[in-house]
Amino acid sequence: MDTHRPARREDLAGLPVDVAPTLLGALLQTSLPDGPAGIGGTVTVRITEVEAYHGRGSGDVADPGSHARMGPTARNATMWGEAGHLYVYLSHGIHSCVNVVCGPAGQGDGILLRAGEIVEGAGIARRRREAKGVARTDRDLARGPGRLGDAVGLRHALHDGIDAVTGQPREGAVARLHLRVEPLAEVATGPRVGVAGIAGTAAYPWRFWIPRDPTVSAFRPGRGAV
Repeated sequence: MDTHRPARREDLAGLPVDVAPTLLGALLQTSLPDGPAGIGGTVTVRITEVEAYHGRGSGDVADPGSHARMGPTARNATMWGEAGHLYVYLSHGIHSCVNVVCGPAGQGDGILLRAGEIVEGAGIARRRREAKGVARTDRDLARGPGRLGDAVGLRHALHDGIDAVTGQPREGAVARLHLRVEPLAEVATGPRVGVAGIAGTAAYPWRFWIPRDPTVSAFRPGRGAV
């Protein structure tokens, strides 16, 4: 990994909108055992699309689209911890979505991993998708936050809070985040996907992606977003 290095807490200490572009091209590697929680093995995803979400009081603009906008809850507790842990939440009661906690502890900042390319363990990722009755092309294995969560095998609530900086195991799983030594020179930005109201409009251009990368998910507006 000459082009990458292990992430440090200080790399993730800034505002989500500042940290999010630095995650593009980064590698998230997970290793899980076989067992009731799912199919084991090591998978590495190259991150191609992310969304920034500010905590309560972060930055100059309130974020009505953030899980942390109303303060700490049982669901979002991981967001209020130290940077580098992964907030794994359940979407629509089905999909486990993966976020990188950033900013100072107690602020509730996070970055959703929206899409990526599987660069190691594609066969394992494919089996995980097939276990749900869905088989995808390699391009689609981690194209979208629910698919990415499936591909890397992290599950709410089993792995919520796992530390991707130290690699400390959680329920048998290990996650490690490696950032690019040199951030990408070209980054695209625009409204977040499927976020309702003003938080999903051009007023919040807090989605970042690698231009022309085929694994980036398709854009769709949220309810009431214009």
